[in-house]
Amino acid sequence: MPCSNVIMNVIIVVNAYIGNASQLSQAERIVEELNKLGVNAKICRNFNLARIEDGKIVAPECDFVVYLDKDKVAARLLERAGRRLFNRAEAIEVCDDKMLTHIRLADCGIAMPDCLYAPLCYSKTAQPDKMYLADVSRSLGFPLVAKACYGSLGAGVELIENADALTDYERRNILLPHFYQRYIDCGRGEDIRVILVGGKYVCAMRRINDRDFRSNIELGGRGERYKADEALIALCERVAGELGLDYCGMDILTDRDGRRYVCEVNSNAFFAAAERVCGVNIAGAFAKYMTECMKQ
Repeated sequence: MPCSNVIMNVIIVVNAYIGNASQLSQAERIVEELNKLGVNAKICRNFNLARIEDGKIVAPECDFVVYLDKDKVAARLLERAGRRLFNRAEAIEVCDDKMLTHIRLADCGIAMPDCLYAPLCYSKTAQPDKMYLADVSRSLGFPLVAKACYGSLGAGVELIENADALTDYERRNILLPHFYQRYIDCGRGEDIRVILVGGKYVCAMRRINDRDFRSNIELGGRGERYKADEALIALCERVAGELGLDYCGMDILTDRDGRRYVCEVNSNAFFAAAERVCGVNIAGAFAKYMTECMKQ
């Protein structure tokens, strides 16, 4: 473990095929803030970062890794090679699979929208099961939300208005991991994005999308600074602790009666909009947290 007077060398891992300017600029912001702290940091695309040779894992030397990808194989290889990842591999895996996130948080006294998983299907000729979909309809009502287990920026998330739309979604996605979720009436395209570093609250913004039920900034939503109350902060910090996250963005839904629900937890949430709207140096807070962790 590096000493406080030794220059650290850090790798920031991004997806091998990254094509999203927001993700790349996020990595660049973290490099900028780490450099201010005297840390050498470089961005690496996830091509053969680690491998197994002669029965041993070979990985690049560094003091720690800022892991901005969702590739669980590389994350596990790097950890087995003794590298400290921010976030850790298990936390990334649980957050990457939205249904696994809900399973991990279940029975913890944390309010979440009701969920029904879709059974895995391996047959290309399979057709949607009418009894299963009827149970989904009865249990969740309409409208309901259909979600791919894996996906970012609102991809694979659809609002299902009726039984025909439900059957159509199931037919199109029957070979893909997905689930169905109760729709929380919180105003169309509204939620609260909360940013946490080291399990502690940093800032929050309300996201509003007038054109889509999904609030994502990348889908046309806009953000405005939100003053979180103690109950919201306590909820989000508890969730971050349960999931073992060093950094995350949490999406909170608030229904018409003021009840709050944890909708999703993103282990590599984009923070550019939150930095701009809230006037908070999130990248700096993350860089400081990571370096302090490694100096302890």
